[in-house]
Amino acid sequence: MTNKMRIKKGDKVQVISGKDKGATSVVMRAIPENRKLVVEKVAVAKKAQRPTRQNPQGGIMSIEMPIHVSSVMLVCPKCNQATRVKMNVTNNKKVRVCKKCGKDID
Repeated sequence: MTNKMRIKKGDKVQVISGKDKGATSVVMRAIPENRKLVVEKVAVAKKAQRPTRQNPQGGIMSIEMPIHVSSVMLVCPKCNQATRVKMNVTNNKKVRVCKKCGKDID
């Protein structure tokens, strides 16, 4: 299995499966070695935080958990629809292309 992913940090994605199905948000972090993404306001879990110097209050914090890359679809910035992505080589550079409208994403 390759660790190449066609979704990057900063991309707008739509969740297509799981408890947050239908949510549209931005990728905060990509973890290609595990094929996972951390998406803003998706897969939020509660975590008990011990008081520290940075956070003297402590308490229960909400953090976003990683989700698998197969659970999301990239939203094309041109046609604003969730779409699959193909790779084209133009001018010796790989470019992501929307399968619905055919426009370059990068």
